[in-house]
Amino acid sequence: MKLLMHMCCGPCSCYPVKRLREEGIEPVGFFFNPNIHPYMEWKMRLDTAKEFAEKVKMEIHTDEEYRIRDFLRRALPLEPETTDEAVRIAAEGGEKARCRMCYSWRLGEAARYAAENGYEAFTSTLFYSIYQMHDLMKETAEHFAKQYGVEFFYEDFRPGWQEGIDICNSLGLYRQPYCGCIFSEEERYSKAIRKAHKKLMKARKAARLQMEQEERHETENF
Repeated sequence: MKLLMHMCCGPCSCYPVKRLREEGIEPVGFFFNPNIHPYMEWKMRLDTAKEFAEKVKMEIHTDEEYRIRDFLRRALPLEPETTDEAVRIAAEGGEKARCRMCYSWRLGEAARYAAENGYEAFTSTLFYSIYQMHDLMKETAEHFAKQYGVEFFYEDFRPGWQEGIDICNSLGLYRQPYCGCIFSEEERYSKAIRKAHKKLMKARKAARLQMEQEERHETENF
């Protein structure tokens, strides 16, 4: 199978490439990530993707235009108007509109590139991450597969999370501390958002315990 593999970064490619090769598939890398901020972080991830490809002897194609202005033009209209709301949404970790936009942009571009360059199918290392919205990404990829008439090769790479980290460390690759966009950077380091997240998790736990207690009470009185 001639497979195009969208690469969100070098480290996240480690396990998927190993897994695909075990299945007899030789992927071709495709780096397209207009969400990454700031410029030096984007450059570091681009260079690391190339470094990874060289070390594992994998063909790679890269988009080398820093597109932060395009990303912000798409993302800012989707952001909530108030800081409090932004904190709430970040803490809830729901299906944010900007994340849907970002998945659509990157996976859509991968599908388009695959279709226009003779690939049978495409996939993405995004499906390796335990932090991304997996089902939403799968739905998005399937949509663009139909739109461009190319197969979406689906595999859940998350079971290899730790193995991928181990491979990354053995290769001496730079491993980033946040998703990539300016918003995820804020969510990674903002004390207010971390505090809101802890508060939300505590409330959810209390609600779950209350529900379990009510279910036990109903069962005992049945």
